[in-house]
Amino acid sequence: MANHPAQSAPFGSILAGQMAVAEYHDGAWGAFEVRPVAPLPLSPAAHVLHYGSTCFEGGKAFLHADGSVNVFRLDKHIARMIQSAHSLVLPEPNPEQLRAMVLAAIEHNRQEVPEAPGALYLRPMLIGTTPNIGAAATPSSSAMLMVLCSPVWDYFAGGAKPLRIYVEEHATRCAGHLGMVKTGGNYAAALGPTLAARKQYGADQVLFCPGGEVQETGAANFLLIREGHILTRSLDPSFLHGVTRDSLLRMAPDLGYQVEERVFTVEEMLEWVKTGEAALSGTAAVLSGVGTLLRDGQEIRVGDGNIGPNTQRLRAALVGLQQGIIPDTRGWLTRV
Repeated sequence: MANHPAQSAPFGSILAGQMAVAEYHDGAWGAFEVRPVAPLPLSPAAHVLHYGSTCFEGGKAFLHADGSVNVFRLDKHIARMIQSAHSLVLPEPNPEQLRAMVLAAIEHNRQEVPEAPGALYLRPMLIGTTPNIGAAATPSSSAMLMVLCSPVWDYFAGGAKPLRIYVEEHATRCAGHLGMVKTGGNYAAALGPTLAARKQYGADQVLFCPGGEVQETGAANFLLIREGHILTRSLDPSFLHGVTRDSLLRMAPDLGYQVEERVFTVEEMLEWVKTGEAALSGTAAVLSGVGTLLRDGQEIRVGDGNIGPNTQRLRAALVGLQQGIIPDTRGWLTRV
């Protein structure tokens, strides 16, 4: 589809017409069905509404020049969702069924996949549905698994702008043992500090650095970049194990970058950005350059304050692979 009347709509605000749905009862998943997107029949006592039993994923499918639709790193997203469900003691999706649900949802919404640089954003979602407001210490014994699709267009349609990031050295983004889980509560926990920093400092995001150790923002992983070198926090349960982050780090050596994953401090970060670059990685924007760090009432310029050339190069390489411009030598694309 070349054009869509909602191309200027905010990311994720437009839903494609069909969704895939499966339900879990009596210890087993039932067969899924694809049906029109509509309000859910959900008890007001549902476990998810009271005790936060929910997790989700966020991936993309891309329309290539040959007319095929290709999902990026589907298996990685499925594995992470199963891990999230396990951590939250939710009924774990069957990986083969979830894969089939994603592919079926894409096929039924195939005409709504935008041309490049757009994509079909994919949102698998799992919720606990047991109707019991007294189940605070009991996991949900029933669940609903859904796959929503959303046509999204060029994230930087108005032109990419360097981000302003507030450095938060005291508060944590979420409970440390659940940081790697993609659950709504983690995003809700980061929302208040992010809005406060936006109002007080004009920040776009908050970089959480509890105890002075750099971690991640409320919705993205954080990378320090310079010619031939990438530094990012080593994986642990306290922050999200981003699929985009993993993809960039695996591609980087082929582009001449040494990848270093370890704990590093705010002070080391401030020294790095005197001449280097900083960026946020995530599904929506892929890689967004940071132009300013806000700390202790000071504005600290990152490099020359613009989106750096290495950030642009890495983003272009990953986007090129996703869109089928660069060959997929790793088997990351699943053709629908």
